[in-house]
Amino acid sequence: MLSRVGHRTRHRRVRATARAVGTLVSVALAALAAWSVAGCSAGGDADAPLAAPPGRLRVVSINPSLTAILLALDAADVLVGVDDFSAAQQPQVAHLPRVGGLFNPSLEGVAALQPDVVVLVPSVEQRDFKERLTRLGVDVVAFDNIRFEQVLRNIAELGALVDRVDLATERIAAIRASRAAAEEFTRGKPRPRTVIVLQRDPVFAVGRGSFLDELLTAAGGDNLGAQFDDAYPQVAVEWLVDAAPEVLIDMTDEPGDPLEFWSRWPAIPAVAAGRVLHLDPKTVTLPGPYLDRSLAEMVEALHGRAAAAWLLAHARDGRSAR
Repeated sequence: MLSRVGHRTRHRRVRATARAVGTLVSVALAALAAWSVAGCSAGGDADAPLAAPPGRLRVVSINPSLTAILLALDAADVLVGVDDFSAAQQPQVAHLPRVGGLFNPSLEGVAALQPDVVVLVPSVEQRDFKERLTRLGVDVVAFDNIRFEQVLRNIAELGALVDRVDLATERIAAIRASRAAAEEFTRGKPRPRTVIVLQRDPVFAVGRGSFLDELLTAAGGDNLGAQFDDAYPQVAVEWLVDAAPEVLIDMTDEPGDPLEFWSRWPAIPAVAAGRVLHLDPKTVTLPGPYLDRSLAEMVEALHGRAAAAWLLAHARDGRSAR
């Protein structure tokens, strides 16, 4: 087995960053948006750790949103292993060893890669996994990614961890500029009563406090699911009918035309008006580095393509003015 890569100074930096970030507990959006891919047999060989240049951090990511952030920060070179979904969806890391899904990570697979740090968004299962890794002497940094500001903080903290602070700062500025532009565009405009559905059967919706709730509000929608304290509540179809949304945004990955599916309940105003819209959950619901793109898609869904183009242009102008 290859010897562990790293020097004492670099190891101290990892531990200091881990302490600064803290252990954060979250409900994984992946449970609703189907982020995990079952099994860990595909991909690279977890028994043969990839060699990294001396002094370079070795990171294992067990969450697609964190993997996406690291890739956006041009830090693919620090990754030595990833979760199944990341490997299946991101060509840049398709060659890396896979260490399991979000809810079935392999302790042996991670340990064999000899990482300096493991980054994850813990589910109930991963809280135990984190403790087991810690007992093995592996540094683990856990990130919460429910709220908008938490996602931005994750970008900043991962940027600090892998020495990409400037790129992280630029990405955060782009997201904030996009949100400011969207709020300017929608100020004073009618706010359509909207429900975002993440799963059809049973129905899971976007509730109060999640980054999707905040993006929808910035895009000019009135999130009817905000009456629920849970960020991603399970709701009854009867509630959906009674809520009478004017726009229904289907962010499920389930087959079939969303309008055809929801037409089973013709009393829903969004169905009657043909305003049942589908947005790709693999991009829009990812609490990752491109929340500005997610916001642009929501603006287009609510206000049309010209509005999304306006948003992108004014967000760029906002960044240039800084």
